Amino acid sequence: MSAATTRSRTPDRLCVEAVDLARAAAEETAAPGAVGAYVGAVAEGERVVTHYFACEDLGYRGWRWAVTVARASRAKVVTLDETVLLPGPESVLAPEWLPWSERLRPGDMGPGDLLPTEAEDPRLEPGLYDGDDDTPPPDSALSPELAERADAEDAQVTDGPPADLPAAPSRGSIAEVGRELGLGRPRVLSRYGLETAAERWEEQYGPGTQMAQAAPAPCHTCAFLIPLAGSLRQSFGLCANEFGPADGHVVSLSYGCGGHSEAAIMPKTPEAPPLRLDEVAEPLVE
Repeated sequence: MSAATTRSRTPDRLCVEAVDLARAAAEETAAPGAVGAYVGAVAEGERVVTHYFACEDLGYRGWRWAVTVARASRAKVVTLDETVLLPGPESVLAPEWLPWSERLRPGDMGPGDLLPTEAEDPRLEPGLYDGDDDTPPPDSALSPELAERADAEDAQVTDGPPADLPAAPSRGSIAEVGRELGLGRPRVLSRYGLETAAERWEEQYGPGTQMAQAAPAPCHTCAFLIPLAGSLRQSFGLCANEFGPADGHVVSLSYGCGGHSEAAIMPKTPEAPPLRLDEVAEPLVE
């Protein structure tokens, strides 16, 4: 171990003895009566020492005033470096700061709020073609290459020439249908986005809930269930029973509640038996 390293770990005597200088600096910075008892000193480096004083401010319980002093080489005068208020081992601190995107929770958005979606959001993936480009990719249902190949295959399996066949749908009508199906969106849900959505829906309105376990029948046999489109229709639907607990929510097909359309059939009012007149018994005479 070198001599320089040994000197750097040994507190400078003059800096350690400068407690009064450090207290005066702390009292000048803090509010009156906010500087408490002396806590101790820590060597920060060669001829650099930090003195700590307790903070008596009620709003900073457990914090400490830290006053750093230093001495130049071969100098006999200790000078003030800085004065700061630092948290101690028992201080009360605010929670760790998180960006707003990580603090956001379902239900936090209100009218007029905007929630920008990141470009690399794992819940989304590019659509079938870029909405800014009028030319779809070759594998798109709207691409000219795919349309020409389809026309050639149709000509091979038909008896008459293509001119004798009914006119094919116009290019514009195909594009309109594609837009209705969502093919023209710049981004669509990725597999990860679908899976996370399905997990949320099934956790709230799935077969494992107490309501579903006490239901007379599952939702896939209920007349109030509106099927979804796409791959999710195999597992989920929309509840349309205004008296049900999941009205207007996406529910699992295995979910159920007491509002099932076939839960119970109202019994018919029993018909009264026909009146029978007793003509045998003698009438009562008073």
